Amino acid sequence: MVDESMISQVWKVTNAKNEIFDQARAKYGDTFGLNLARGKWFYFADPEDVKKIFTANPAALHAGKGNEILATALGEHSLLILDESEHMRQRKLLLPSFHGERLAAQTGAMERISEEVVARVPKGESFHVRDMAQDIALEVILEVVLGTASTGAQHDRLGLATRDLLEWISKGYRLALSTIFGPRSRPIKRMYRPALAPLDQGLYGLIAERRQAGDLEERHDILSMLLLARDEDDRPMTDVEIRDELVTLIVAGHETTATALAWALERLTRVDGGAERLHEESLTDETEYARWVSQEALRLRPVLDFVLRRVMEPIEIGGFQFEEGDVLAPSIYLVHRREDIYSDPLAFRPERWDGVKPGTYTWFPFGGGVRRCIGMQFAMAEMEIVMRAVARAGILLPVGPDEPTVSRFITSSPKRGGQVRFAF
Repeated sequence: MVDESMISQVWKVTNAKNEIFDQARAKYGDTFGLNLARGKWFYFADPEDVKKIFTANPAALHAGKGNEILATALGEHSLLILDESEHMRQRKLLLPSFHGERLAAQTGAMERISEEVVARVPKGESFHVRDMAQDIALEVILEVVLGTASTGAQHDRLGLATRDLLEWISKGYRLALSTIFGPRSRPIKRMYRPALAPLDQGLYGLIAERRQAGDLEERHDILSMLLLARDEDDRPMTDVEIRDELVTLIVAGHETTATALAWALERLTRVDGGAERLHEESLTDETEYARWVSQEALRLRPVLDFVLRRVMEPIEIGGFQFEEGDVLAPSIYLVHRREDIYSDPLAFRPERWDGVKPGTYTWFPFGGGVRRCIGMQFAMAEMEIVMRAVARAGILLPVGPDEPTVSRFITSSPKRGGQVRFAF
């Protein structure tokens, strides 16, 4: 275990002070422990250990219990909080919303919304990519996920409630308090209640209204699809289950995507010829370079630094024995920076992905195994679409020095939000 106080370690991990991981690995090797309250947390930087964790029996390692810090905001029926059969039921109900024809219809809306928002970016001034991307992600959520009209009182009310909640939970100290006291403790629930209330009220009202709609089968939004979904026993989802999945999609689809885009474009402006190449490609039907930029940004600046599994049965990983209650954390941050996998790993080089397919256990910004994010294709498509829309508007230039990493809720974000400007 790292020799440092629990409070200090909690603060560093929840505030994206990633030097704690670099220092611990340099001193202890690819497996080390941190004292992060209510149990021991063990981090893994060896892809072979990551593989064993991701392919372990889901009954032995629970991701839902590993993610319980999110339960206060997302709810007990969130896909991220559930385990075993309950998780598989909910995952099967959600999966059709993110694949095939559904995804094709969603990308059309992403392209239109991206063009509209990018057109409002001032051409002679610097701007923050995260703010712009948050505007795009919010409109995508309101239209694609919730199926609301692009204007009107309902759109504005849900939009404001979403913005307010996401800004409220972005403060790292709240996550630290939840880690110390527990997400289901009375003081933490009391702290969250007023922040959640406006969005909850809006979502439950929307669910009730949509249940009365006669055109659910003709609609393409995710809420309508969830209302129609039935499990193997022909059971529909309850209002509470739908609420929890909608909040999960809002939190996961808004802050994470906006942060990933902020890093991608902030880093690209510091690559010689990178912004010019993306601009030139955006004027064609090619999307190769945009994909490389997305993959490289998610490698070097992953939105999440690690994923979690709570041990339910004794298990051996990497020559170490772990007991019930221990938390295992495959480190996205450390694996993505291994010199034996990525040459010059601290350099942002999109071309490293030319002809290279990301490895399952060496590139895992969306997690892995049966718990890999079901919205991965959705998120990657949104990143590429937004980057191409920005690049079509002009060539980006950097503003100021490199941006350090700061914490926003569970994400590691650029401190100034990815500050850039157009060359023309």
